[in-house]
Amino acid sequence: MAKNSSIEWTHHTFNPWWGCVKVSPACKHCYAETWAKRVGLALWGPKSPRRFFGEAHWREPLKWNREADREGQRRRVFCASMADVFEVRAELNEWRERLWALIAQTPMLDWLLLTKRPEKVGRCVPWGTSWPHNVWLGTTAENQRWLDKRLPELLRYDRASVLFISAEPLLGFLDARAYLPAAGKAARSLDWVIAGGESGPKARPMNPAWARDLRDQCQSSGTKFHFKQWGHWSPEDLNVDREHRRVEMLDREGRPIVLVRLGKKASGRSLDGTTWDEFPENRSGAANAA
Repeated sequence: MAKNSSIEWTHHTFNPWWGCVKVSPACKHCYAETWAKRVGLALWGPKSPRRFFGEAHWREPLKWNREADREGQRRRVFCASMADVFEVRAELNEWRERLWALIAQTPMLDWLLLTKRPEKVGRCVPWGTSWPHNVWLGTTAENQRWLDKRLPELLRYDRASVLFISAEPLLGFLDARAYLPAAGKAARSLDWVIAGGESGPKARPMNPAWARDLRDQCQSSGTKFHFKQWGHWSPEDLNVDREHRRVEMLDREGRPIVLVRLGKKASGRSLDGTTWDEFPENRSGAANAA
């Protein structure tokens, strides 16, 4: 849990528990598992325990809600950075129920429920066709296979205030046009796309062409786009010295693109000279602070 989170697209993070099971390529170098191991906890895998928290932990979002109400500014809460709310496991049910109650008690907080298991959402949420105004539902889409597998499941929940994807780590070209708004399209579409490269000692490079292509799709459709980071690898045109490790990738036309292992902080988050910090409007009509 963190007030004033360092994650660029949220204000706070809240974890109803820690621990998960890896399910797709995005999970390979899971930062949450790495962090848990760093503090001496083995929480990943179907037979591993989960870490739960006490009353003080669960009271924190109530404080954030009071602060947001007092300031007249909504706040976003990423839930959960160290788990998956929709992992189907019996001992998690009571904690999920507590989370749904907490969401209802915090109307000034927009809860961003990001999952790699959108097919499990219907088994876990209590809302049916009447979703709370402060729930944003998202899924990870790291490559085309997982985009096409998860997005039809996500878009079933068209009563969520915001539907979004996190293409981080972005591991290939994504053709998201079938899931973005288009003229004459009545079905619910994505409201927001987050993209970014992988960080950490074993980070896989993100081809700049992948990020640019996804940005251009969002611009063409009017979808909000947020570029979170380059990660540990960034384009050579950032004018760095020659001592850093390099890797070559190809753009759509087969032209070489050189990336440099510069590190997350030095690589930054500017894409073609612009910091993409776009956020969607809450479909309930509630205002959102950037």
